[in-house]
Amino acid sequence: MADHGHFYWNELMTRDVEGAKEFYGKTIGWSFQGMPMENGTYWIAMVGETPVGGIMEMKGDRFEGVPPHWFSYIAVDDVDARVTEIKAGGGEVLRPVFEVPGVGRIAILKDASGAVIGWITPAR
Repeated sequence: MADHGHFYWNELMTRDVEGAKEFYGKTIGWSFQGMPMENGTYWIAMVGETPVGGIMEMKGDRFEGVPPHWFSYIAVDDVDARVTEIKAGGGEVLRPVFEVPGVGRIAILKDASGAVIGWITPAR
């Protein structure tokens, strides 16, 4: 399991996936592997054979008014148990725990300062 409390994954949320792939491919040298998802293709950014991040297209009403941005996930030992502590810590659960097959269990929350972050217990 990834180290509890460490940043685990970063993904770019954008409306211009092809433009982002071109930009990061040219400027950093990333290559990309497509992963079919329910709402389109999720692009894994690669350095050689190592996955380093993802790119997801922002589409639909839930992204209305949201600017393109990088989103981070912190690894936690048990997201189901940890999410119960969010409210007591002054935070708010924005999206309850959900499963991404082969990836892990994820919750999206707002911390006590108002910043939005993902917590993930990676799949083994």
